[in-house]
Amino acid sequence: MALTRDFRDTVRKRAERDPAFRKALFRDAVQALLAGNTSDGRATLRAYINATIGFERLSEVLGRPEKSLMRMFGPDGNPTAENLLGVISALQTETGVHLEIRAVAGAA
Repeated sequence: MALTRDFRDTVRKRAERDPAFRKALFRDAVQALLAGNTSDGRATLRAYINATIGFERLSEVLGRPEKSLMRMFGPDGNPTAENLLGVISALQTETGVHLEIRAVAGAA
């Protein structure tokens, strides 16, 4: 399902004014990826990028073409682990939202 411009603007405006929402969006994206739900993870990460630094800035930081990055997180995207982890690292640095991964025994 394609997101409308209004929805993207709503997410961006909420992320600008609500740090907890911004953190939750990033966390949810990475959790979806770790759970194997790659399509939702990519879509949520794309929403996070659009709501925070944007693909133009991400392109500058990573030295990769903007359109290539946008395709990675599109519906048919398939970023390599190296690219995905590079994006996550850059987003942590640029947005100031840092994630921690913890192992939890017995979690399903």
